[in-house]
Amino acid sequence: MTALNGILAAIATAFDENEQFAEAAMRVHVRRQLDAGVHGIFALGTNGEFYAQSAAERAEAARVVVDEVAGAVPVVIGAGAITTRETVAIAQDAAAAGADALSIITPYFAAASQAEIENHFRAVAGAVDVPVVVYNIPARTGVNVAPATLERLAEVENIVAVKDSSGNFDTILQYRERTDRETFSVISGNDSLILWTLLAGGAGGISGIANIYPETMASIYDRFVAGDIDGARAAQDSIRPIRNCLALGNPNTVVKYAANVRGAAVGPARAPFNALSAEAQAQVRETIAADLERGLG
Repeated sequence: MTALNGILAAIATAFDENEQFAEAAMRVHVRRQLDAGVHGIFALGTNGEFYAQSAAERAEAARVVVDEVAGAVPVVIGAGAITTRETVAIAQDAAAAGADALSIITPYFAAASQAEIENHFRAVAGAVDVPVVVYNIPARTGVNVAPATLERLAEVENIVAVKDSSGNFDTILQYRERTDRETFSVISGNDSLILWTLLAGGAGGISGIANIYPETMASIYDRFVAGDIDGARAAQDSIRPIRNCLALGNPNTVVKYAANVRGAAVGPARAPFNALSAEAQAQVRETIAADLERGLG
């Protein structure tokens, strides 16, 4: 695999009422995404609550997802951690589980220089024999992968993509300008920028909203590649109300609650990230009801 394209669902990790991994519910959630036509599965990322799970728990979830997908679409497993040593261990385990690619978040909490970021990704890529996706989400990590740094990383044979969740479209444009679109995928990690990323020569999006509306999210890419730009724009614009709900709390907590409202049964977010106010819950439910009346799915 040299590139990733389309809409990859950034799936939530299913937990039961005791916050333990719920394998059966996870398999159902994965199957729902596949049935809706998503082009890939992205597990154990931010929406997958990787930060709230042990390495052993992440390994178990990775194996379940890979098994359930069974080769139908590419599976990208989030394998990042703060230190290079820990990241390599998690990445090797995810690769052994059968991941088609690994998403590696930048080191976080301690401020990393661009040289340290580059060294980190080179070391991880050199320790595995599967493709690596650079995950840039500076609002959560406190560090940004500079376009010049990404340009150098894109020269590493098995670093094949970047997921940019900065929300800064100029960053996406600079990533695209500095990399080879034939061999390197620039992917939006912000649901609101997927169509614009495609129009700029990007490869697609990794979508948290797919947990709620997988068919709608997949249709953005499908309509785009079919030449139906107006239809793709309509699908892109249709998610604005639910996107606005992300401001009501921790965004991945809101997504998980909304997925449950839709019947996905992915369970609660792990404490303490599970305390959406009654007002926030009501707004999410009202938004979903209105979305369903408009035909989102």
